[in-house]
Amino acid sequence: MTMISEPDIPAIELSEQEKAPGRPSRARTIGAVAAGAVLVTAINVTAAIYLYRGVNDLRALEARLDQLGQFEQRIGARIDTVNNGFQSRFETLDRQLQASFGQINGNIARLEQGQPVAADAEMPRAPEPSFANTTVAEASAGENPSVGAPAFKGKAAPPGPNPSYQRIQQADGKVYYKKIN
Repeated sequence: MTMISEPDIPAIELSEQEKAPGRPSRARTIGAVAAGAVLVTAINVTAAIYLYRGVNDLRALEARLDQLGQFEQRIGARIDTVNNGFQSRFETLDRQLQASFGQINGNIARLEQGQPVAADAEMPRAPEPSFANTTVAEASAGENPSVGAPAFKGKAAPPGPNPSYQRIQQADGKVYYKKIN
């Protein structure tokens, strides 16, 4: 085949679409890669922000849990203080009751022997502390001297002779009473 060409006629130039119809241009390829990179970067930045917020929330929760543990220890100490105060008062009442029973038994023995019993003799009593209008914190710290509440120091007084109950103190400081038959 022969080709006829005339040098005076300008050459026909093909447009961009006519050159390679199935192949995208370089500008489009670069644009698509850049858009993908921007999208991946935006996703990574968003994930980093949420991760940073989550870590800060976890730190705040850990701090609150530490405070909760300290609060629990303070409440436990106050409950133990109040418990010791009540146990001390029960021990005092028990000693008074035992003394009253002893006096009653003595009076009965005197009556059986025919000796007169002094009716005017009053049974010995210890003054009872008043706990009116006190809070747990005031009772445990002894901060209300006007009411006359005793200041609990955390240890109860040792009990007197008590044949019907046995005092048991455990290693953790808790005190229990066991009835002896």
